[in-house]
Amino acid sequence: MTVADLFCEREEQFLSEFAFRTANTRGRDVESDKCPNRTEFQRDRDRIIHSKSFRRLMHKTQVFFFPEDEHYRTRMTHTLEVSQIARIIARALRLNEDLCEAAALGHDLGHTPFGHSGETAMQKYYDPSFAHYQQSLRVVEKLEKDGAGLNLTWEVKDAIVNHTGNNEASTLEGKIIKLADRIAYINHDIDDAIRADILSIDDIPKHLIQVLGKGHSERINKMVSSVIQESMDKPYVRMAKEIEEATMELRSFLFDNVYHNKKVKSEEEKAIEMLGILFEYYVKHPNEMPLIFYRNTETESVERCVCDFLSSMTDRYAIDLFRELYVPSKWRRNI
Repeated sequence: MTVADLFCEREEQFLSEFAFRTANTRGRDVESDKCPNRTEFQRDRDRIIHSKSFRRLMHKTQVFFFPEDEHYRTRMTHTLEVSQIARIIARALRLNEDLCEAAALGHDLGHTPFGHSGETAMQKYYDPSFAHYQQSLRVVEKLEKDGAGLNLTWEVKDAIVNHTGNNEASTLEGKIIKLADRIAYINHDIDDAIRADILSIDDIPKHLIQVLGKGHSERINKMVSSVIQESMDKPYVRMAKEIEEATMELRSFLFDNVYHNKKVKSEEEKAIEMLGILFEYYVKHPNEMPLIFYRNTETESVERCVCDFLSSMTDRYAIDLFRELYVPSKWRRNI
């Protein structure tokens, strides 16, 4: 038996009856030789970690644009926190931790620069139905590896594209990603907002503190523990009702006091307008895009390909590119 076979055998012995077994995967769009040392979901995790899209997450906004203070979260650190939370829940519930980890690491690969402001820009200039989770699926299916895609398993892709909104993943492991994503961003965005003097801990409604806890780790532990206790040996994954209601109320509080705060949004219109100008420029000059995006114009609309190009950018790259195209440089005499 290979090491991968031993992993699968261990899953049969240890995992919950409600866990998804790696051996039952629907597989990949393109069949490939099995790895003797890793299961299929472990291979997906590694493909994601080694992708260019994953590396770019370190320079993409979570909430605060391109911050000088290095302690603010980025899309990369958000992704790592989601992965950590998802793995804790999956391990406690005896679900497939490898499937959770791969999906968590890949769930935001298609996120735009400047966070949800970039998503708003793509909805405004490209298509009102644009969504980062659909773009994440497009990245792993079509754009990564010079257009070959990462060729991930069906279950990981299903968890990626269904990690937010009203979407529901087909596996319990996929459903964990939605909860882990929410637990992560609610709590780390509060932490960053306090660091930025947008909030103080005393601004949070006292009844929510009484239910969820006052400190960052205390709230995360309360939410994670609620999921584990409510879902143990059950065919579903969810929080206890009281904790879920408090969590969603805290999320609404964040929208009102952080995400829509004037200080936080002060640069948003600039970012949206800048991406709109770049969008219009490359629609007129698609041949100036990198080849991986330009060659797709042979089979897809120019607008679709420009959207792919802009969505792939980091905050820094978008700003530098705009400056190169539209901001005059100082003249220097050649010596």
